[in-house]
Amino acid sequence: MAFLLSLKRFTQLNSSLFHHMKKIAPTKPEIALLQPFVGLTLERIHVPTSKEEFASATAEIKAAGIVGFDTESKPTFVVGDISEGPHVVQFALHDKAYLFQLHRADGLPFLLELLQSEQLIKVGFGLKSDRGHILAKLGVHFNAVVDLNTVFSMDGYHKEMGVRAAVALIFKQRFAKARHVTTSNWSQLQLTPQQMLYAANDAWAALKVLEALNLPREGLPIMGMGQCSELNT
Repeated sequence: MAFLLSLKRFTQLNSSLFHHMKKIAPTKPEIALLQPFVGLTLERIHVPTSKEEFASATAEIKAAGIVGFDTESKPTFVVGDISEGPHVVQFALHDKAYLFQLHRADGLPFLLELLQSEQLIKVGFGLKSDRGHILAKLGVHFNAVVDLNTVFSMDGYHKEMGVRAAVALIFKQRFAKARHVTTSNWSQLQLTPQQMLYAANDAWAALKVLEALNLPREGLPIMGMGQCSELNT
């Protein structure tokens, strides 16, 4: 009898494990067949340049409570070189995005406030690595962070999802990423329109994915909240 119960339990566990493991993200060939994802247009993307503009942007970002987030860095092409990024930090709201360029000194105090805030939840893909880069460059802890890769992992997706696969899975749409923009110079004084669209929509798509998942705020795996932060211990 005990053996039969053990066998039944083993079968149940195997069935549960199989169900858990069969969640697979869309592949590149599958994504290529989808209709394009429609993101923010240039009119909805703002790059503050003055203290007043940074103050206004910060107030609006804080009022949102939860934002899409991402960073961009000038790429390195030589083995052993260390990136000096991030050079651009993106905050996406429901219908717009703000791009903070780190070479603009007037914006730095506002950026540090947003990064450290535990009241403002920042949502994106691969943000665990961003926390280390931000600490190294700016000397502050990146708080209240939700890495959507962790959210999908908790739901049974074992490989890192990434924004393209998540958009394909959730919206059945293709999120385009042009390599020549990805590897462009993000430290330059003025961002090109292509860079602005790329950076803003990376963050905005993350926010849209989270909204579509419709998860309760208390159930989100938030990093960097008081004593829960790995970097604050």
